[in-house]
Amino acid sequence: MSDSASTNSPLAYRIVIGLEVHVQLKTETKLFCRCSTRFGQSPNTQVCPVCLGLPGSLPVLNLHAIELAARAGEALHCELASFTKWDRKNYFYPDLPKGYQTSQFDLPICVGGYLDIPIRVPSDNAADAATLSENMVKRIRLVRAHLEEDAGKSMHDERAGRADTRIDLNRAGTPLLEIVSEPDLSSAEEAKDYLTELRLIMVYLGISDGNMQEGSLRADANVNLHIERDGKTIPTPIVEIKNLNSFRSVERAIDYEVERQYREFLRTGLAMGQSPKQTRGWDDVLGQTDLQREKEEAADYRYFPCPDLVPVQLTEQQREAAKHESQFTPDRYRNVLLHTHAVKETDAEILIQQGRDVVDYFLEMVRAGATPKRASAWMLQDVLRHLNDQRVPIDRYPIAAPKLAELLMAIEQGKVDTSQAKQALAKILDDPSIGVAAAIESLGIVRVDVSEMETLCRELLAENPDVVDKVKAGNTKAVAALVGQAKKRNRNADPRVLQEICLKMIASM
Repeated sequence: MSDSASTNSPLAYRIVIGLEVHVQLKTETKLFCRCSTRFGQSPNTQVCPVCLGLPGSLPVLNLHAIELAARAGEALHCELASFTKWDRKNYFYPDLPKGYQTSQFDLPICVGGYLDIPIRVPSDNAADAATLSENMVKRIRLVRAHLEEDAGKSMHDERAGRADTRIDLNRAGTPLLEIVSEPDLSSAEEAKDYLTELRLIMVYLGISDGNMQEGSLRADANVNLHIERDGKTIPTPIVEIKNLNSFRSVERAIDYEVERQYREFLRTGLAMGQSPKQTRGWDDVLGQTDLQREKEEAADYRYFPCPDLVPVQLTEQQREAAKHESQFTPDRYRNVLLHTHAVKETDAEILIQQGRDVVDYFLEMVRAGATPKRASAWMLQDVLRHLNDQRVPIDRYPIAAPKLAELLMAIEQGKVDTSQAKQALAKILDDPSIGVAAAIESLGIVRVDVSEMETLCRELLAENPDVVDKVKAGNTKAVAALVGQAKKRNRNADPRVLQEICLKMIASM
């Protein structure tokens, strides 16, 4: 179903979605103590009296978390608060040892802001439907972004038959930035696009590693429907779906909840006020949401100012640093790829999704002299394939960007053709110490004299009158059929030069 009426449904409705995204900040230590935030350590080995909530322990603020939050606020067009304080959010869970979570209630560090997501071009064609239309964006408004500490982790043991629950408090106290959107999203696909772009921003700016599998980015989705009936718009009760830890689970959970709420409305006619808000969990195996509890309101948490932490006032120097460090967003890189270097939109988006280091590698190649068109083609076909096969990041690619640019420039200069350049690339990958010229020379490539190329072209055209007829009829691509024959007679023949000479000869006939 879409955000408008379903053609098969008796009642039209609009989907209303707001997201609360918890971003784990990329700090080495926790928010209020010096315990490590490293993932994957043995349970309860990264704890201390502060994050365990032992009596008499006092928190000390991690300044880097403040700096990262300010950087995120600038990137998301938020207003950075001149004065922000800490509050205690009281609730009782087994994995919350203190009985409260240190958070920010009425004076968050970031207020307002927005994030633009692409509007997809509607089409009946499946391939076209995924196309993004440049300059067509939907603005998703933000309510706030505030800092808080994470809770621990409950590990349930139903499979062992004992139904035990064990508690790992390594995550307790880890710094989170909770980013809350207005209910401006109107489909599961839009929610996925929003999360994808938000995660990219956090990763590009070094705010978070964005690893959803490790819990570095988690989302709660608030979903309800505005249903049209008898000339009135009736909202269904808002449901919060907790801890969605993948883009796919976000899409599936929202789609399921939309269907469930619509069926429930048809069955009961319940509207806002007639049924309480709910918190539901997503079961990825069963593909359904399950009721956990009636949703708490702010008053249920009994917020009060934290007596152990002083308020925070950002200095002018911190504000300027955040503004400078927030410039290198995915959108800025998109503009450079699309408008400065005329990279195709689909190719540019693939590069953007690979991360900032990959795009920087491409830009370094272009600065070193490679043409953007050829550089992007080799990045997508050769470099990324190697990275995926070897499962390594771009900083472990054996060939530096200027060196690869030198190889691509050799193609432009007619020293090698594309096939020969790929052979040279393979040699350099085997032995990164070898230079481009030496790699080309090792292939035994000899540049063919122009007069020799002209003789070869005359012979080929005389033997292939059908190619001449096709080219004269307007099909210039037909001359490519001569390349294979030319290679058999002279393996050093440059296909590009050969095609140019053949086309000139046919034009003069």
